[in-house]
Amino acid sequence: MFPEVKGINEECGVFAIWGHPEAAQLTYYGLHSLQHRGQDGAGIVTSDGEKFHGHKGTGLLTEAFQAGDLDDLYGHHALGHVRYATAGGGGYDNVQPLHFKSEDGGMAMAHNGNLVNYQILKSDLERSGSIFQTTTDTEVLAHLLKRQGSKHLRKQLHGALPQMIGAYAFTVMTENEIIVALDPHGLRPLSLGRLGDAYVVASETCAFDIIGAEYVREVEPGEMIIFNDSGMHSERFMEAEERALCSMEYVYLARPDSNLDRINVHTARKQLGKQLALEADVDADVVTGVPDSSISSAIGYAEQTQIPYELGLIKNRYVGRTFIQPSQELREQGVKMKLSAVRGVVEGKRVVMVDDSIVRGTTSKRIVRLLKEAGATEVHVRIGSPPIIRPCFYGINTSTTDELVAANHSIEEMRDMMEADSLSFLSVEGLQVGIGRDASQPNCGQCLGCFTDRYPTAIPTENKALIGAGKG
Repeated sequence: MFPEVKGINEECGVFAIWGHPEAAQLTYYGLHSLQHRGQDGAGIVTSDGEKFHGHKGTGLLTEAFQAGDLDDLYGHHALGHVRYATAGGGGYDNVQPLHFKSEDGGMAMAHNGNLVNYQILKSDLERSGSIFQTTTDTEVLAHLLKRQGSKHLRKQLHGALPQMIGAYAFTVMTENEIIVALDPHGLRPLSLGRLGDAYVVASETCAFDIIGAEYVREVEPGEMIIFNDSGMHSERFMEAEERALCSMEYVYLARPDSNLDRINVHTARKQLGKQLALEADVDADVVTGVPDSSISSAIGYAEQTQIPYELGLIKNRYVGRTFIQPSQELREQGVKMKLSAVRGVVEGKRVVMVDDSIVRGTTSKRIVRLLKEAGATEVHVRIGSPPIIRPCFYGINTSTTDELVAANHSIEEMRDMMEADSLSFLSVEGLQVGIGRDASQPNCGQCLGCFTDRYPTAIPTENKALIGAGKG
């Protein structure tokens, strides 16, 4: 992904497999399908029942793993992880899975999410003697586990996990066991699958498709699933709270071919586009989506309004990640290198440009300019989610409130800033209707914190400082 262009980055992706002779190879393929969830680093740890074998590196999966690296990853059990540095920064040491050694044996660990009480836990642990080797919040769990007065991982997790606040989908492996656990609100997605006699767990179901695994069900909030030579066993480490699956998974984060709680992401985005059209129709000649995550919503908008959908914007898929640069001059060139307007489609036309979200607003302004430079007579911006008015504390890198354009400006002010002819956002109610998760049913709620300022968990005081003043 291109942080300087989009402004939102995914949190991480986890993959685990138990009981397959090609565990490392399958994990590699699973991580490849989850690459959109993290491009800062990738790693795989396997177990042959007696010891661990691991490899990790920074960058994309194809950069972290070279020819022959998988050959030394022996064993029938594996954990894999692709990382975006939402907590603790980047660097090799923070690439997961993390691997720990002790007199009781080894342990590997991978995590998707973000602990909002990480600094509190870390400070308490350091005061009592812990020395941290990384700056990622994942390592907190390892220290907590060793302080539970038991040598059994399951019992350690029962004592450690309830101390954590926030979003977490943990996968933990010893030499002869894998345990996965999802936070009691189910803020992050985590699915269970089968591949013959093997069990598979992944952040998204698209990872099952690439290896031919069969989807079984979602890991439930507050649930712990244990895989060992006795098979699979499920138990609760906490009672489930009100479900709060991240809405941005449907809006932007997840791949269109994934299913979240049996709802296909592409279908949900189309419905968001249709709902957006019902709320914010406009006279226009063509509808176009900002590649790639907004195309589904744009198609839905076009179907609902019966305005033709056209490929008005083309994505250059050969812009390397090395383009990501800190200077404002190069950022200004970012959209032109990544996106091109199709003059033959938009010239002389009134264009509806559908995007999934707005963070800082600078990207939308540049795309509007691209379309008008290509000859569009009008550009009407339609956003398939509500205005983002608050930061995310659960694993997405949305900015502080002071940097969120919708927190500090009215819709009309934003329209004027991006030089659009009109601007409309989907309502919060429209988002819920479009996704199709019935909040009145058990286990079907959504996290709407970045849209509503109502978070599903307590937010520590030091984190609240990120909210800032704002005007939203």
